[in-house]
Amino acid sequence: MSEKIFKRKKIAVIGAGFVGSTCAHWAAQKELGDVILLDINEGSAKGKALDLFEAAPVEGFDSNVTGTSSYSDIAGSDIVIITAGLPRKPGMSRDDLLDTNAKIMKSVCEGVKENAPESIVIIVSNPLDAMTYIAHKTLGFPTNRVIGMAGILDSARFRAFLAEETGCSVKDIQAFVLGGHGDTMVPMPRHCTIGGVPLTEMISQERIDKIVERTRKGGAEIVGHLKTGSAYYAPSRSAVEMAEAILKDQNRVLPCAAYLDGEYGYEKLFVGVLCQLNGRGMDKVFTLKLNDEEKAGLANSVEAVKGLMADLEKLGY
Repeated sequence: MSEKIFKRKKIAVIGAGFVGSTCAHWAAQKELGDVILLDINEGSAKGKALDLFEAAPVEGFDSNVTGTSSYSDIAGSDIVIITAGLPRKPGMSRDDLLDTNAKIMKSVCEGVKENAPESIVIIVSNPLDAMTYIAHKTLGFPTNRVIGMAGILDSARFRAFLAEETGCSVKDIQAFVLGGHGDTMVPMPRHCTIGGVPLTEMISQERIDKIVERTRKGGAEIVGHLKTGSAYYAPSRSAVEMAEAILKDQNRVLPCAAYLDGEYGYEKLFVGVLCQLNGRGMDKVFTLKLNDEEKAGLANSVEAVKGLMADLEKLGY
């Protein structure tokens, strides 16, 4: 009787800063597979990975966690989460990071393409929509295997603020955000429910508008408090939710930055939309019927993304 060989899933996290190391934490804690934490600073990657692995007996997870600076160690990865890049500082927009992080993204993706050519890649680096485009162009992977993490994070902020406003559990709040990952994002209150009840029956339009605006500036609010960095708990957990949906073939419906090929009338760019994530990666884009206000908001957001694409072209990408 032949033995069946079980092989754990493998998750590579590139960038051992706050976002990357916290991604590794969530992935290991949830036992999604063995985790490789890669950074150009080998000591940082190895030190954080070892520290996290030493927490395994206390937390009770069996995932192995190792650090490296060598791309050869990510060979065979099922999922690659890219967090590498400079974070925002006070007064900076996500777009201010464009040129520097584009260079980093291109270099990282060349390493991924050579060493993990069958992986599904999740991009977290900012400016998100532009970095996902650079990743796709450099990797040459099918569009279902290159996805940007933005909508889950923005939607989580929207839901958290609504929970704070209404006093209801975050577990009972369903909401999502479309569009680019920036100040032009489009929260969708018309599609938001609390315990199945439409949001508009729970709080006034004035309060909804204020929460929508706070959601758009949610990242900047955190940067303003931290002064020397940007958010990492919610972004990393959002990326790991995507990884889990893919690794476990869950068919989750989640807002992600996906490559549009005619959906909503747009093509050849990455924009936040509702997607179905499963073992294939980004398996499907759901095209919703938008009202005039929502269409205008999405159009405005897409124009902002196109502006980033134009800037990338000027920079030679």
